[in-house]
Amino acid sequence: MSALRNFISSASTILPEVPKPPKKPSLTERFIWTAIALVIYLVMAQVPLYGVAVGGQDQLAFTRIIFASSQGTLMELGIGPIVTAGLILQLLKGADIFRVDFKKPEDRALFTSATKLLTFIVIIVEASAYIAGGAFGRNLTSTTIIILLAQLLFAGVVVMLLDELVQKGWGIGSGISLFIMAGVAQRIVWDMFSILPTGAGYFGAIPHAINATLAGVPHEAWFRHGALPSISTLFITILVILAIIYIEGVRIEIPITSTRYRGFSGVYPIKLLYVSNIPVILTSALMANITFFSQILWSNLNPNNDNPILNTIVTFNQTNPGAGPTGGLLYYMSIPTSLDVALSEPIRTVTSILILIGFAVLFSKIWVEIGGLSPKAAAKSLLDANVQVPGFRRAGVSVEHILEKYIPTLTIIGGILIGLIAGASQVLGVFGSGIGILLMVGIIINYYQLLMREQLETMMPRLAGLLGKR
Repeated sequence: MSALRNFISSASTILPEVPKPPKKPSLTERFIWTAIALVIYLVMAQVPLYGVAVGGQDQLAFTRIIFASSQGTLMELGIGPIVTAGLILQLLKGADIFRVDFKKPEDRALFTSATKLLTFIVIIVEASAYIAGGAFGRNLTSTTIIILLAQLLFAGVVVMLLDELVQKGWGIGSGISLFIMAGVAQRIVWDMFSILPTGAGYFGAIPHAINATLAGVPHEAWFRHGALPSISTLFITILVILAIIYIEGVRIEIPITSTRYRGFSGVYPIKLLYVSNIPVILTSALMANITFFSQILWSNLNPNNDNPILNTIVTFNQTNPGAGPTGGLLYYMSIPTSLDVALSEPIRTVTSILILIGFAVLFSKIWVEIGGLSPKAAAKSLLDANVQVPGFRRAGVSVEHILEKYIPTLTIIGGILIGLIAGASQVLGVFGSGIGILLMVGIIINYYQLLMREQLETMMPRLAGLLGKR
């Protein structure tokens, strides 16, 4: 372990790094830096990769929302390498394989360096897998492969530094969250306003509704086949957003008092969605990676769907593999993306949603343990913050016993709810996809809460400091 620490420490000296601001920037300055990071990301998402044909089938469409990526551009990998590296290290830390103590500055720096180093490795691995899987076409020359790898490595490093820029205090929140939110918002705007012509009018719901109304067939704007955006899905999207906002606000509040400041009291909130969107992100990433690597195996070992053994695992459409699995076990794990398909294949619909819910509950329980959210860890955090629950002894066992009444149950209920909302929204064809809406709403709420705290710090620094010590 010491050898690994020494290696990471040595490697950190050559890794690119964004320095911390010498003093905390004003809120306006942080808005400007956040906007700069977002603009750079959006520009990179439009710059095509050199040596790649534009406009081909998107074989990796299922990963785009989760990883904020864009086909055939510098953002082909998106934030995937950063998220993957971070999750791997969090799991290693949770399993006590990679031992660090976040209370120690040197261990925090070590973890950050390890994440960056692993991100470099993941970029190379994912880029190589994309090329081997045919995401950029077949029969590429050695020169083209080297150029593609160089572009993807450069873009991955830039995204990593942009995220670091935002998180180190130059910006607001997290660069990863910012890019995911921007990607989902783009998808929603596209679904609403796109004037791309289709065989049944315009792609966007609103242009199509206007065109249908002018043509004297307004009823055609409400329901459309083929998973095309419609006015009905627009209303469903709005209802889903309102439902998520309401559920995000449901919480159990445990009264607490400060042992340091006499007379100061408050509440310790335990949200219904206790682990937030983490379970659905982990589940989606797992499903995406399973489908991605199965697609690589299929394209190399069973491109004609003529191997009966491999066909039981997965089959793809030979002319459009990017549409997702068409058969095998993985087919029943993929959620239909339209109500028409869902009604015509009820067994697949129910099975895929139940699998999603099952994984969401599983990852909820895992994340509570490794993410420092267990009753024991939460009780320790409260005691370390010099607070206690009125009427109970200020002891870890007492506080832990109180939290054990709520946290395990809310963990399971939250996992079920988050999986059900994501699955049902996907089937109903909401704009930006069900998972995308969940992520976007959660990120927006987090940003709102963050901005409220920032405003409190600006207007009442003494009160903000007191709350920070609570």
